Amino acid sequence: MIRKKIDAKNTLIKTKDFPSILLSKSGHRVLLGIGGNIGDVVRRFEHLFHYFKRSSFLHVIETAPIVKNPPFGYTEQGDFYNSLLLIETFLSPTALLRYILRVEKVFGRKRLFKDGPRTLDIDIIFYENVKMETKELTLPHPGWRERESVLIPLSMMKGNIQWSMKHL
Repeated sequence: MIRKKIDAKNTLIKTKDFPSILLSKSGHRVLLGIGGNIGDVVRRFEHLFHYFKRSSFLHVIETAPIVKNPPFGYTEQGDFYNSLLLIETFLSPTALLRYILRVEKVFGRKRLFKDGPRTLDIDIIFYENVKMETKELTLPHPGWRERESVLIPLSMMKGNIQWSMKHL
């Protein structure tokens, strides 16, 4: 594992699977944001990567480096680790949301309160260039443009993710 300070608040972390570029297959392209601040989050990200590699519901195309950064919203908690995964899936946005909520539970996620500490958080940042707003899901993810936890890893991704931003 390699750690590098980006600035006073943020640290870049590279592991054997973050960053990675894999072969594209087919399906809808989706950018997922992952985060957590309870336990060994970097190791959990590695386990998540391999869990997703075995999944029949999605295919990982690329991962970004991991960024360690301070919390926002509820700030009386430990720093977060965040990264991005570019995936392909045949699931609809709402079916993908249901799937990732189940995955969060598999990895020990408990929703205690808004912006609280968590073992794993998975957000759909972009689903191709789909725009939608329902009670359960807003696409693209609101506030992504203001979050260093998205912008820093996004700036370091090598793959073609311009599709996700061309209509925003």
